[in-house]
This record gives sequence, structure tokens and C-alpha cells, in this order.
Amino acid sequence: MSDVPKAAPASGAAGTLTAVLDDLRDESAELDQLVGELGDAEWARETPAPGWTLAHQIAHLAWTDQAALLAATDADAFAAHAAVALKSPDTFVDDGAREGAALPPAALLARWRAGRDELQRVLRAAPAGARFPWYGPPMSAASVATARIMETWAHGQDVADALGVHRAPTDRLRHVARIGVRARDYAYAVRGLTPPAEEFRVELRAPSGGLWTFGEESAPQRVTGPALDFCLLATRRAHRDDLALRAEGPDADQWLDIAQAFAGPPGAGREASGGGA
Repeated sequence: MSDVPKAAPASGAAGTLTAVLDDLRDESAELDQLVGELGDAEWARETPAPGWTLAHQIAHLAWTDQAALLAATDADAFAAHAAVALKSPDTFVDDGAREGAALPPAALLARWRAGRDELQRVLRAAPAGARFPWYGPPMSAASVATARIMETWAHGQDVADALGVHRAPTDRLRHVARIGVRARDYAYAVRGLTPPAEEFRVELRAPSGGLWTFGEESAPQRVTGPALDFCLLATRRAHRDDLALRAEGPDADQWLDIAQAFAGPPGAGREASGGGA
């Protein structure tokens, strides 16, 4: 579990954190526009995640925001929370979503909005160099915000798919793509596989038209394609067969079958549509 672009930012680490938090704010606001005016009955609509309604999706985001807020404000309380959660690693995420989804939609929406606003406030005020506990290694304020962007975008995709809404991709996807690339070795480890010794070259076409690159240009194995497609793959919101991603080299090809940007079990993922990329 992690599972989470503007005016010129200030220079240095503080400016970077401000820019990431601005992107998190905007990503959350875009999702809020999809659900903010829904009638109560629509919150029970099923999403592509088995057993999860629209309410479960927003409840999960609210629950994880609260966990991040606890980690950033009370390390001892978060440690106690994590100890309880990790006693049931296969169910605690679903349990949190289920609890929130049982709330009246207006109360759930208010909880999500209040929690994400408070997390913004706390992270913006975080001391330089601060690191916060998490279910895995401790994270900086910028890493917390980046993880929240990834989760908000991914669960927002579930919401959009359930509602039949097309979301125009933005360059905020660079955060999701970066996590997906950095999590390469984790994707192998969570499946009991040994990661390749050499890094890959990853070249992704940004929604705005630029090229995002990761790894050495001379790397013999590479992955290329649209950033949106890579993000859909790494969050397991689309099947590889439906995406325009290309791999050069056997290890890079294998990675595209198992890539994931989030911690925890990979899950079943989406079925191929049968239409191809």
C-alpha cells in the first residue's frame, strides 16, 4: 500500500515540496469534481475494483490521508496504528475502505475534504529534512505527497471508469511515472523474483508533448511509450495488451508484465479488452 505542474516554484527543496503539494491539491480537486455533485444512490455504483463502490474508493483515499496525517504529526500513535494494521496485511486496506464507505455520502465527502486539507497544511509546514514513518521505509514530506498523488490518480481512474468519464491526462502524471520506475525492483521482489542487475532506459511521452527519461541513455534494454499508458500499467488500471508500450530486451519485456507503482500484493489487475493497443 502506499497504497500515493504551475507557476514557477521557489528554488530548492522547499520549492520542490510546494510544487508537489500544489499538484496533489489539483489532482484531488479534479477527482472532487467527479464525485462532489453525485446523488446518494450513485455512491453505491460498482467500480472496476471487485467489491469496491465509488464510496469505497473515496473512503480509501480519506483513510490513507488520515494515516499519512497521523504519521506526520504523531509518530508513536502511527506506530501503534501500523502494528495493528500489519497484523492483518491482506485485509486492513479493505477494512478501512469498508468502514468509510458505510458513512452517508455527505459525511464521507466532508471527511475526505477535511483530511486532505489538513494533510496539505501539515506537509507544507514540515521542517526541512523531516522524515515520517510509514508502513515501509520512512518518507520525506515530498515523498508522502508524491505517493498521495499516485493513489489519488489511480483511484480516480477507477471512479472515472465507473462513471464512464474520460479524464484528459496532465503532466501531474510525472509523479506516478517516477514512482513506477523507482519501484521496478519491488515489483520483482513482491513476486519472489530476482530483479535484473542492470537498469533500464525508460522514455515516456508526456501529455504536454515533452519526453520524460529515466536511466542511462546507453542502457541496452528499454521501455518506450506514452506516459499515460505507463501510469495505467504501473497502477494496474489497464492491461498491457491494451497499451502502446514497447520493450526492448527480455528483462524489460518481463517487467511490463509485472510493473506496479504501489506497495502490497499486486492483485489481479485488469483484463485485456481484446482490442489491442
